[in-house]
Amino acid sequence: MKPKALQQMTISANFAISADGKISSIHHRPSGWTSRLDYQRLLELRHGADAIFVGRRTLLADQMSLTVPGVAKQPLRCIASERGEFTGNEKVFHTPGGDIHLWCRQDQGIARDKTTVHHGTLTDFLLAMHQQHGVQHLHCEGGGQLMRMLIDEVGVDLVHLTWAAHTLFGGKTAATISGVPGVPMISSQHYELIHFQPLTELNEVFLTYRRKGHQ
Repeated sequence: MKPKALQQMTISANFAISADGKISSIHHRPSGWTSRLDYQRLLELRHGADAIFVGRRTLLADQMSLTVPGVAKQPLRCIASERGEFTGNEKVFHTPGGDIHLWCRQDQGIARDKTTVHHGTLTDFLLAMHQQHGVQHLHCEGGGQLMRMLIDEVGVDLVHLTWAAHTLFGGKTAATISGVPGVPMISSQHYELIHFQPLTELNEVFLTYRRKGHQ
């Protein structure tokens, strides 16, 4: 589980899930299918995070800038990509905000202006962010594959979910917050529910889970 050197780092995540537990359709539908209040909550959850972490496909599908409105000190913007395949026209590279850190598991000799490129394992990347860049709270916003890696390698301390009862995505291979269904996790994870907010008029429920043993 979480290495001793990362014990002081809090890792949180925020996802919206459909009534059948999917984070998107089999065609990778972008965000925007939940309520405006859920989007406001997404922005609120970014407050207090030293870094926001997303996978490449999520970044592109949602055209993310990874910023927090009205905040002087912006969180670092961290992106996971297998090979670092970007055109340079992506919104995040043209929006003022925190420094950009790109984690690529494969060293393709990538170089991009105003972007720090990291290689090695996910744990190596997290250690670098914690020890070299002062990240105490890292917040993940997708996708399922990145979340699965975080769960398996270091554990996720807080999970914020919007359960959207108004939508059914279906699809045997549609992603969940733990990646693609059918692939067993390395070990079971145990959480306790610490926040429950039903919004009947929106057909949504806001939930927060804390990993047992994390304070």
